[in-house]
Amino acid sequence: MNPKQLAAEKAVSFLENGMTIGLGTGSTAYWAIEKIGEKVKNENWKIRAIATSIRSEEHARSLGIPIFDFSTISTIDVTIDGADEVDAQLQLIKGGGGALLREKIVASNSNQMIVVADESKWVKTLGSFPLPVEVVHFGWQRTFEKLQLLGCETKRRMQENEPYITDNGNYIVDCSFNEITDPPALHEAVNAITGVVDNGLFIRIASKLVLGFNNGETRVISR
Repeated sequence: MNPKQLAAEKAVSFLENGMTIGLGTGSTAYWAIEKIGEKVKNENWKIRAIATSIRSEEHARSLGIPIFDFSTISTIDVTIDGADEVDAQLQLIKGGGGALLREKIVASNSNQMIVVADESKWVKTLGSFPLPVEVVHFGWQRTFEKLQLLGCETKRRMQENEPYITDNGNYIVDCSFNEITDPPALHEAVNAITGVVDNGLFIRIASKLVLGFNNGETRVISR
């Protein structure tokens, strides 16, 4: 079994029948959705789910997982989602899959966020992975320039020679800092720029990390 699947299935073991569950987006969260689908089908789990992207919503529906509108749910028990990088303080960079805003909204409205990742995502210092920043279309060039003033190299994300558009209709700017020594301060500085919707730094949101290793082991780390 690959380490992403190992981590995801271990994380699902913390869930219970009857919960309201946030479904993440990405290659590791994919396996969590698959396992939850098994629970619904084979163990008759009665759950409510909120997806963090159109892609994850379609995946969940295909497995018979009931998707609910956010307006009908006041509290999410647990969200399981992946990360592009995670450090020892369980600070994350997310957004490689383009769903950072919905992921953050769902995670921040959850009693618990369980992060699932393979060992390659575990880092000493965040920043090797470019920080995704979601920005509105209007005046994006000026927002782009102000992001550069924070000391990063910036690229507007593209898809098949066209600007990548998020599920919310925005652009993503990928900001390469190489090393982020103070994630909370950078989070505030990025979000203070007018035109920025939010960024992929998740600070004090994740409560538990499940790492999957190539040797078949998993490790659970709590904040």
